[in-house]
Amino acid sequence: MTADRAPVSATELARDVVRQLLAAGISEVVIAPGSRNAPLSFAFFDAARDDHVRLHTRVDERTAGFLALGLTRSHARAAVVCTSGTAVANLHPAVLEAVHAGVPIVVVTADRPARMRGTDANQTTDQVGVFGPLVPTVDLASPQPLELDGDGPVHLNVQLDDPLLPDSRWDAGGGEWSMSWPDPPEPVELPLGPRTVVVAGDDAGPPARRLAEAAGWPLLAEPSSGSRTGGNALRCYRLLLGGGGGLAGRVERAVVHGSPTLSRPVQRLLARADVEVLSVPGRGAWAERPYPVAGTAAAYAVAGADDPAWLEEWRAADRDVARRLDALLAGRPDLTPYEVAGAVHRAVGAGMQLVVGASSPIRDLDIMARPTGVGERRKVVANRGLAGIDGTISTAVGAALGRRHGSTIALMGDVTFLHDSNGLVLGPTEPRPDLVIVVVNDDGGAIFTTLEQGAPEHADRFEALFGTPHGVDLAALCAATRTPHLEVGSLPELEQALASPNGGIEVVEVRVRRDDRRELDLAIRSLTAPASPTSGTSSPR
Repeated sequence: MTADRAPVSATELARDVVRQLLAAGISEVVIAPGSRNAPLSFAFFDAARDDHVRLHTRVDERTAGFLALGLTRSHARAAVVCTSGTAVANLHPAVLEAVHAGVPIVVVTADRPARMRGTDANQTTDQVGVFGPLVPTVDLASPQPLELDGDGPVHLNVQLDDPLLPDSRWDAGGGEWSMSWPDPPEPVELPLGPRTVVVAGDDAGPPARRLAEAAGWPLLAEPSSGSRTGGNALRCYRLLLGGGGGLAGRVERAVVHGSPTLSRPVQRLLARADVEVLSVPGRGAWAERPYPVAGTAAAYAVAGADDPAWLEEWRAADRDVARRLDALLAGRPDLTPYEVAGAVHRAVGAGMQLVVGASSPIRDLDIMARPTGVGERRKVVANRGLAGIDGTISTAVGAALGRRHGSTIALMGDVTFLHDSNGLVLGPTEPRPDLVIVVVNDDGGAIFTTLEQGAPEHADRFEALFGTPHGVDLAALCAATRTPHLEVGSLPELEQALASPNGGIEVVEVRVRRDDRRELDLAIRSLTAPASPTSGTSSPR
């Protein structure tokens, strides 16, 4: 929509937009430099000088968008500001992730006046609705009241006409905002009896754990669910489901919270015709599930606890598989990516934060992260809205800056690291968090070796199409941005590096093998078979 009012100067319009953003509680602003967005940049600079916001500048709009995403995910609402043209398109990956994860960033794009649309004016295209129907766009030619509350991003497209520079300093006001869970909804009571599991996907939050504990049901919680705590959470649930039989075959009902996207065994369980699925939707764009759902509610509850034998069977099986998994990994001659994930998780103490990249690292973490105590507050952040590898360094930097207190560790693969290496480009006056980035470097795309395309019959084309070895010297890349870098080759070295961070942003590179990844994963999947009575904790045969 476009407001039909008397023309105002670019400075007046920009200051009105900034005033409303401050009143809505924007406390962090990420700016990508440009000429057309100069009125907005000057207004935000004045607000930052008066301590109403904290300002961040990035040379790359994609990096800027994911930085704003990470800041907001750490409970400090952020806006990202850019100039017109292709700059706007570079925000799209972060905006799509925010849509599907329900992260309310504010996207402010500068534009030429509407009269220039459809002409060959420099850096001019149609920016209204550029992010698609999932993102509401307000096209601003003059001041108007803005609705900035919601569970996802909003796009403000600001038409700014010459002159673009202010002739005076501006005194701005501020506001307050915090991301919080809504008031608890009235729950729907579930009958006891059916053999039930609680599935907690990304952003499920504490309600999934509380339901599982109240009913005495197994809790299958992803690392970024916010639910992987307490005695009902199972470490190796994915392996227990992998065979399809045994305990998994006896499941009759699943209560799904958040957005579970990590595991094919979980998806197969939820798609089974003999399993009743009840859904508690997450915060993102979609409430619909990709499998049949028998009922949907904002919350579920039970009147009492179910048969304790069901939960104890899962716990016993989980302990058995975990013992054999640890023995298998300990028996390998080389450091494995699973052991790296386990060491990183152990290093995240109470009050700290972990950011996990997509692809293999979060799946490795999923079977290595031992559930923690309910009172031990650890935040795990992952971009699971669309599960892309883009912007992971910038998301981690934003999450670490937004937290303000306590340090952050990020875990990611080498391709993910390279995909957002611009995230390390920070100016000398930019705020820098305490962030250790652990890069599991196997020189390519390890996850594809574990999928169908990694089968031996595709070996003649696998490296060119999926393995994609890059041979990049990460130490030299880090040196280009003056980012401290340390390469470690053993578990004790990694543990020592994580226990003694130097402060600021630093990269710890761990080199692992990729040529044995498929064989290793097949060995791990075979652990779903019951242990032999005489085999103890030996590796599977």
